[in-house]
Amino acid sequence: MTLPVPPMHSDFLVRRDDLHVTRVRESALPEALADGAVLMTVDRFALTANNVTYAAFGDAMSYWDFFPTHEEDWGCIPVWGFGTVIASRCEGIAIGEHFYGYFPMSTHLLVVPTRVKASGFSDGSAHRDQLHPLYNQYTRNASDALYDPKHEELQMLLRPLFITSFVIDDFLADNDFFGARAVLLSSASSKTAYGTAWQLSLRRPGGPEVIALTSTGNVAFVAGLGCYDRVVTYDALVSLPKDLKVAYVDFAGDRGLRSRLHHHFGDALCFSLAVGSSHWDAERPASDGEMLPGAKPTFFFAPAQIKKRSGEWGADGFQQRFAAAWRAFVARVADPSKPWMTIVEERGADAVGHVYRAFVDGRSRPDDGRIVTLR
Repeated sequence: MTLPVPPMHSDFLVRRDDLHVTRVRESALPEALADGAVLMTVDRFALTANNVTYAAFGDAMSYWDFFPTHEEDWGCIPVWGFGTVIASRCEGIAIGEHFYGYFPMSTHLLVVPTRVKASGFSDGSAHRDQLHPLYNQYTRNASDALYDPKHEELQMLLRPLFITSFVIDDFLADNDFFGARAVLLSSASSKTAYGTAWQLSLRRPGGPEVIALTSTGNVAFVAGLGCYDRVVTYDALVSLPKDLKVAYVDFAGDRGLRSRLHHHFGDALCFSLAVGSSHWDAERPASDGEMLPGAKPTFFFAPAQIKKRSGEWGADGFQQRFAAAWRAFVARVADPSKPWMTIVEERGADAVGHVYRAFVDGRSRPDDGRIVTLR
């Protein structure tokens, strides 16, 4: 299939060894599509602290490999958003169809669909063959049970994060909270953290106390959410009783904070779960191999718990439980009487750059939901 006017293509690239350094690369798309290929525009995508986590763990977790730049020092950060098919040589996928999924910070994405179904397809491009299939799925809006055109922005911003929140809550409950009486969540103003806190709060009464760890500037926002039982600033961590049996869910990725917390609680720390890296550039101990008192930190990989529960509940059973939780969460976030988020949408390379740098520098507002496009 020959494209009528070969459009220009743009990528927002990040230095893999210095996340503050960015550039926009422009190139021409191929004039024709190979058999089986589909070309989509990347219409809109969300930027959150989660994308900084993707970059911070780009090598360790292979996030750089989803959208290779073919430039050794530069990477393209994955984002969640919506795309529209503008050219197709794949049976079952039509021009004009809209899909939700994992996109590059770019203007276009070329995919090779496999396992095409009414629900969507999986990208079968050779470079994605060894990557986790969860991230290779593209869901048709027309048949997506969770899609609501009124909440497209919240879907981009929260759906990929809330699945992690949902699974963390389920994982902790599945293990009886490892004997803890309280769950501490760092970076408590982050979307994945307060999604987890929301799920944990639904276990009242009888569930563990849900304690927020946050910066002084975010105390009012975090307290106003209503899903935390207690809000503690990082410098007041020592005010918590040393003998309180706690499970720590680390969304900050700040190793200095983790070390302080482990040394404060010692053997009372029943479980330590590393999830995110919103404080990716925080001052850290000289060695990552520091022996910490209390439970050994464990890195959380959501697909493992999803696989476990899908085996126990069935794939449909898992989806039904998640769908119910998602709808309840969105209803609360979007409650017009007291919304948790204000959507801010911007367009163009300069906009993408300044929004991205705000997250890298830790200058983003917790109540802002940032939607951007390079187009």
